[in-house]
Amino acid sequence: MTENTTSAEPRAVGPAIGRTLVTGVIGADTHIVGNRILSLALEKAGFRVVSLGALTPASDFIKAAIETAADAILVSSLYGQGELDCRGFRDQCIEAGLEDILLYIGGNLVVGKRSWVETRRTFLEMGFDRVFPPGTRTAEVIEALNSDFAARATGERIART
Repeated sequence: MTENTTSAEPRAVGPAIGRTLVTGVIGADTHIVGNRILSLALEKAGFRVVSLGALTPASDFIKAAIETAADAILVSSLYGQGELDCRGFRDQCIEAGLEDILLYIGGNLVVGKRSWVETRRTFLEMGFDRVFPPGTRTAEVIEALNSDFAARATGERIART
């Protein structure tokens, strides 16, 4: 999702406490650096992170989420094949009993000339709750997670932006 960090990253407070996140790089993608930086920032913010690394099939994200009773799955894809790798991802989650799991994706998600608006819409329609463009800062992801977990405590699926 990002390789940029800031010194003003949130500390372990509020909705992060006790939340488990599964992170990884989907499909045949080997671009792990940004995902590792994100995982470290998430841990620093108080989340429990289960990092699957690179070259991770969609089914492994789901298995890990079940095994760890994860609250969210954060998928990274930088090689442009995210749309192919994530087809049916939400449906697989539902089939596995994870219908309410929070799904985030970020990175360079598609190949070719496509507007970010169209790319974002595509992944939202695929069932992802949040879609982040390349260069998103870790603090933005952490803020979205905290807001979404707080919204869930009031019965909303995600926070309104």
